[in-house]
Amino acid sequence: MERSGSAFCPGHISGYFRPVTGKTPAETGSLGAGIVIHEGVEACVSYADETMVTVLQLGADDTVIARLDSSPPITWLLDRMGVQAAVLTRCHLPISAGFGLSAAALIATALAAGALLPEPPGLMACAALAHEAEIVHKTGLGDVAAAIGGGRDCRLSPGVGGKIRRWHDVTEPLYAVTLSSLDSPSVLSSRDRLDAVMRAWPGKCPDTVHELFTLSRAFARDSGLILPEVGEVLCECDRTGVLASMTMLGNGIFAYGQRAREVLTEYGHVYELQAAEQGPRILNRGRP
Repeated sequence: MERSGSAFCPGHISGYFRPVTGKTPAETGSLGAGIVIHEGVEACVSYADETMVTVLQLGADDTVIARLDSSPPITWLLDRMGVQAAVLTRCHLPISAGFGLSAAALIATALAAGALLPEPPGLMACAALAHEAEIVHKTGLGDVAAAIGGGRDCRLSPGVGGKIRRWHDVTEPLYAVTLSSLDSPSVLSSRDRLDAVMRAWPGKCPDTVHELFTLSRAFARDSGLILPEVGEVLCECDRTGVLASMTMLGNGIFAYGQRAREVLTEYGHVYELQAAEQGPRILNRGRP
């Protein structure tokens, strides 16, 4: 029996979404469109006498920027899997900023924990548990379904077994700035906010990257989720002809193309991102 394992899952930037409430967590989720990004979360899992979770956000030189010593969704996930373990997750993007890191951490943890078991569950089984953890804890709706593959995505039905279209046409870099964190449960638990989101839903998949940004920007405006500081940055992107919208759900901006870096630099640290070519993967199946 393996004693430790590690896995990686890419993050996901959602441009727009529409919540779907089903009879079960598996049937609950969202429709929506976004981009799976190459930056994500690495999870290292090893057997322990009691479950412990450490979440690290790292800088470019791997110095620790932020640390959390608990994660209720991850603890819940491990309990469902019947695994007691010490979990360390590592990421280089800001947490609670609209990069789909809660979903990525759950998928990576499930894959790494599954590698410890005599009969490891497959990716879809791990993703189903990760999706359920997101729904139960109101940390996300559709990022798990998106992150199990790469490219630009459009989710046509909710849950990890739902229909999803993917394109690999994001040929230029993405750039992102985070102005502050945004607590996803505060939005996903608000009936008024969700009603506004439902009304703003564009009702279609974007055929091109340009249309993804156009529809995302209209959704951000019509949903009422844009805070003034985000609106200021988006106005400057408009003025300079840069495709940009708000990260969902995060108090930040993602933009497309080389000119975006220069514009966003005025507003904070700029993260350069690429579209991911593939979804999650096991890095190390551990040692006996």
